Amino acid sequence: QVQLVESGGGLVQPGGSLRLSCAASGFSLDYYAIGWFRQAPGKEREGVSCFSRRDGSRYYADSEKGRFTISRDNAKNTVYLQMNSLKPEDTAIYYCAVRQRYACSGYEADYDYWGQGTEVTVSS
Repeated sequence: QVQLVESGGGLVQPGGSLRLSCAASGFSLDYYAIGWFRQAPGKEREGVSCFSRRDGSRYYADSEKGRFTISRDNAKNTVYLQMNSLKPEDTAIYYCAVRQRYACSGYEADYDYWGQGTEVTVSS
């Protein structure tokens, strides 16, 4: 059974950091593109970052460049999203998703499996 489980969310002050984890079971993340998306209250889900299996490239939304880092640990079958310099506008539920292709996509419809999400709140 394919399953993705996110963790690491929580309440953090502006300027703080969090590291989100996405643990996969039932398949190996090594062969697929892995994306992080988020959905803020009252807004549509948007792409945050993606790790391409095609060439190992990492992609970030413009507002996250320089602050967020995506990485993966194949031995643990887990993908991480390190988030630094967090802002109140980063408040959202964060989801990881797997695309059964090597290349990334910014469209959520292109992803085949989703986790249940982990909530991040950035507030003083």
